[in-house]
Amino acid sequence: MPTDQLSATLSALADPTRRAILARLGAGAATVTELARPFEMTLPGVSKHLKVLERAGLIARSRDAQWRPARLDAGPLKDVSDWVEEYRRHWEERFDRLDEYLRELKEPEKEKDRRNGDERKEKKDGTR
Repeated sequence: MPTDQLSATLSALADPTRRAILARLGAGAATVTELARPFEMTLPGVSKHLKVLERAGLIARSRDAQWRPARLDAGPLKDVSDWVEEYRRHWEERFDRLDEYLRELKEPEKEKDRRNGDERKEKKDGTR
């Protein structure tokens, strides 16, 4: 079982059903019954997913009579975002280097095209 918050969050996000539940909760609080509608699973199955999300701190549950609506608590997602941000910068630097390399490859082509264009113009003008 993960002990640090980032591991718990990433573990909870690893399941597509839990990600879908979080996406739904992004639109507002919902009960287990409401959350179960789009899935082919039992209410206890959805409840198990909610427990994982709750342990990871991604949702909070309140009590409204016999209902226990869940709501999104996006705080732990900030840690994930910060962690991923470091890698995004890494890939952006790599893409910048790739862009530069591709520009370098295109320069000889542009020069060749320019020369060919000058030669065609000279032939057309009869200066060559």
